[in-house]
Amino acid sequence: MAGRGRVRWHHRPWVQHLLGWLAAGYIRLLEGTGRWQLRYDPATAELIRAGRPLIFAFWHGRMLMILPAWRALLRELGVTKPRQPYVMSSPHGDGRLMAAATARFGLRTIYGSSRKGGARVLLEARRILRAGDIIVITPDGPRGPRMQAQGGIVQLAQSVGVPIVPITFAAKGQKVLGSWDRFVFVWPGSRGILAFGPPLVLPPGGELEPARALVAQQLTELSQAIDRASGVSPIQPATA
Repeated sequence: MAGRGRVRWHHRPWVQHLLGWLAAGYIRLLEGTGRWQLRYDPATAELIRAGRPLIFAFWHGRMLMILPAWRALLRELGVTKPRQPYVMSSPHGDGRLMAAATARFGLRTIYGSSRKGGARVLLEARRILRAGDIIVITPDGPRGPRMQAQGGIVQLAQSVGVPIVPITFAAKGQKVLGSWDRFVFVWPGSRGILAFGPPLVLPPGGELEPARALVAQQLTELSQAIDRASGVSPIQPATA
């Protein structure tokens, strides 16, 4: 009998472990077989070389190639001992599945979101940034609206004085799924672009709404520019 609190099959720990292993393997396959051009802003490169704390931001639908992008940038810059990245992930089953995959690349996870359990997770994120490490956020996750930044990333950046660096990717022949986030799926052997934009510094004490809109604008403009450069139609944000 179906009852309240019933665990979905793909949220069971052993299933998540298996799916996380498969997802990590597929990401490595994409990384190894694809032809990826790396683009990055010089100011972002200098921050990474200097080991500065950062907030990396990417839209939820672009998560598939973010780990390969990070690894490619470290190789390009010759950074062998980067700061530790922590992924801010939702605590529900899908978020834990993502954590099971990213852990195989050395990333750690803090559970929560900017909207649910936000106070606790923001405190933990501030501690991590003040220790000099990196926070990785999907500003429109875990459920959208698509490509609309929530306020948590602004509060975090303003409170610690750490720049936000947008990340994105696109590939020729990519498949955009019909999910709420328009998840971008690519095939082994794909040709595309991995991109890091310029750091965005939000002054402390600034108004939330203009800063939130600016984060969304910077990340969307970078993503759509890389779409066009890859020869695919730009993905549009959800309408309010």
